[in-house]
Amino acid sequence: MTERGAHAGSGARSQSPVAQAFVPVGSVALLVCMVALVLSAAGPTLGYDYHCYESAARALLDGKPIYDVAFSVNVGTCPGTYTYPPAFTVAIVPWLVFGGAAALLWCLAMAASFLAGVALLPVRRDVRWVIVIVAALDWPLLYAVKLGQVEPLLFLGFAAVWRWTDRAAVVGGVVAIGALIKVQPALLAVWAIVTGRFRAAAVAAGIGVAAVAATTLVTGVGAWATYIDLLIRLGGQLKTPHNFAPGAVAYQAGATQEVATAVQLASAAVAVAALLTAWRYANPELSLMVTIVASQLISAPLRDHYAVLLLLPTAWLVARGRVWAVVFPLVGWLALGASSSWIAASSIPIAFFGCLATLLWEAVREPRARSKQGAISAAELASTERGAILGE
Repeated sequence: MTERGAHAGSGARSQSPVAQAFVPVGSVALLVCMVALVLSAAGPTLGYDYHCYESAARALLDGKPIYDVAFSVNVGTCPGTYTYPPAFTVAIVPWLVFGGAAALLWCLAMAASFLAGVALLPVRRDVRWVIVIVAALDWPLLYAVKLGQVEPLLFLGFAAVWRWTDRAAVVGGVVAIGALIKVQPALLAVWAIVTGRFRAAAVAAGIGVAAVAATTLVTGVGAWATYIDLLIRLGGQLKTPHNFAPGAVAYQAGATQEVATAVQLASAAVAVAALLTAWRYANPELSLMVTIVASQLISAPLRDHYAVLLLLPTAWLVARGRVWAVVFPLVGWLALGASSSWIAASSIPIAFFGCLATLLWEAVREPRARSKQGAISAAELASTERGAILGE
């Protein structure tokens, strides 16, 4: 070891516990401060989406329909709009016990879910702190927490799948629960089958069927039929407010309904093609990242707070030295100008597709890197054997 290396190593070992704790404590403190700032300034928008969940849960208790399809599709405001599975409605009912504090407590629970997800990420500790710092500066996450959106909860579930990829009970349980909260995580069941995790897919199916059956006893079959109809109708809506799907952005830019629909279909087709490519050529971990990103692009609408999930592939990329990948979640700040500019609105799909393209490039790059490393190793071995022969 050189004198400089020895000095650096000695310095690293001699760091005080206070210095070693600065980054983790500082990053979490920064996130806590940013969340507190956003929540304190939220006013009547605090728990905006949570009130939609609460409204549906109270309607269920009162024996009223939990969906108003025409209102949800054409108006898209809360409270009143509810676009989640009936099972999630039942799960929200116990939360009503918190009364007037329920919305704030739910928002705090979403922030805690995100931090728990970061703790589960199977990456180096320094990468985790980078993700926490980026999250503290990430508008989609702060916005999701303020609204009480479920993306941080899905982040936690996806992080668990990433950490325990080969544990059938964990993967299956997360896929089932995630799909009962929001439909997009159901795509992970297909990923499980494609990657040979048949037990995980069976667990997901078993839990899902049992949960649907139990929910139906409470909500009735009609709630599920209405929910499916709502999903179909939402997928074709490009005029609803706060929609960042490529077709909706094209419509905002002045395209006709027909052209905007074509853009949306083409966007979904590209996402599906990327998904199939990753499933065919990428390793299970990388294909999981592609599945998470593509699951948001295939369905519509696309909201800016969905970009919370970009922090997962960002962590994967940063762990492999692609520190510049932090730009993907941070692009979400541009969406603040979406109401007056389609260019600002386009930042969300651009971030998603940029991340997707980067992941696919990594899928292409990895075999080449392994092949190159193998060639170097073979050359070194041949050189060693040649030296041994000459030595004799």
